[in-house]
Amino acid sequence: MTISWRSVGLILSAALLAACGTPAAPKELLDARSAYNRAQSGPAGKLNPAEVHEAKVSLDQAEAAFNDDSESQHTKDMSYVAQRKSEWADATGKASEAQKQRDEANRELAQLTQQNLASAQAGLQKTQGELSKTKQALSMTAEQLAAEKKAREVAEKRARDAMDKLAVAAALSIKEEPRGTVIILPGSVLFASNKYDLLPAAQEKLNHVADALKNQQDDSKITVEGHTDSQGTEQSNQVLGTNRATAVMNYLVGRGVKKDHITAVGIGQGRPVADNKTAEGRANNRRVEIIITPIEKR
Repeated sequence: MTISWRSVGLILSAALLAACGTPAAPKELLDARSAYNRAQSGPAGKLNPAEVHEAKVSLDQAEAAFNDDSESQHTKDMSYVAQRKSEWADATGKASEAQKQRDEANRELAQLTQQNLASAQAGLQKTQGELSKTKQALSMTAEQLAAEKKAREVAEKRARDAMDKLAVAAALSIKEEPRGTVIILPGSVLFASNKYDLLPAAQEKLNHVADALKNQQDDSKITVEGHTDSQGTEQSNQVLGTNRATAVMNYLVGRGVKKDHITAVGIGQGRPVADNKTAEGRANNRRVEIIITPIEKR
């Protein structure tokens, strides 16, 4: 039978239209499929077939949910469960393979002569160290994740308690803003007019601030901002704000705040919080702000 080129074109067009009509699988299902393929082709396929089978059953359920309703939350949930089961099967397979390697190494050790025992033991210790690292990399269980979450909650509570104690002990204004926790130090408490050398009375407040900052989490960054009123030139106020922020930063570092976690920035007159036309407003604008910002982990 002879098929014309026009017939071939129609067949291909129909196939393309059918393919375009197929709904795209959600990312969760694609991740579940990839996780299962890794488990099936890895050590788990031979050493832990039961767990691989269980992962396959879970994946089939996710595929069935996708066929029923490709955009449903149920499809995503089932895909997530299938992915986790495949990852667990893959991890236990690799652990079983590592255990098998260790058992083989032990059997080889038993066959060695006394003369070569010391050399064999050194090789075994190296192998065991590598196996230990492999097991540690594969042992991120739910219990460990819960422990990490608990540790973070404790660290966050310690940081909040430190801020509460600081507000009481040093009588400072502390605010929570989108950019982080902001400690506001009036300029009159820290410096003489138009100066950036710390006053003796400032040290007591900064000591309290340093103690509070040392209780912050290691994954937080600290920014010291120097602000001025509008008297004087913009350039001179910028320099004055920078010098004041640097003086506070250096003092805090000297009191134990980690140097690589803190920076100084001169804002000058560019960010007033009150009207510079009044003495009270200018006094409010002359300030140092310390901002504690959590660093998002990737």
